[in-house]
Amino acid sequence: MHRPQYDDWTFPKGKVEPGESDEECAVREVEEETGLRCSRGDELQPTSYLDAKKRRKTVRYWVMEVVAGTLRFEFEVDAARWVTFGEAEALLTYARDVDLLAELG
Repeated sequence: MHRPQYDDWTFPKGKVEPGESDEECAVREVEEETGLRCSRGDELQPTSYLDAKKRRKTVRYWVMEVVAGTLRFEFEVDAARWVTFGEAEALLTYARDVDLLAELG
């Protein structure tokens, strides 16, 4: 998905809401950002980085399977698309996302 605020191509992610588990957050964020309701599969290796304000961020990811919905982008996202692994590798902005993609392939 493309986020115009950062002009980047990356995977869905977000912040945990009060009372929400990381697992619940992952499913909610994917649906908010892509319109797709998914079921969670295996967890992938977490990524860690410093954001623009030099704060340490750790992000957990899961393999997901679409169970309902239609790909759309309304919330913080101006483009989203299905691509092959090779296309994703070329499209992704961050090396950490390319490393995450390699874990799937």
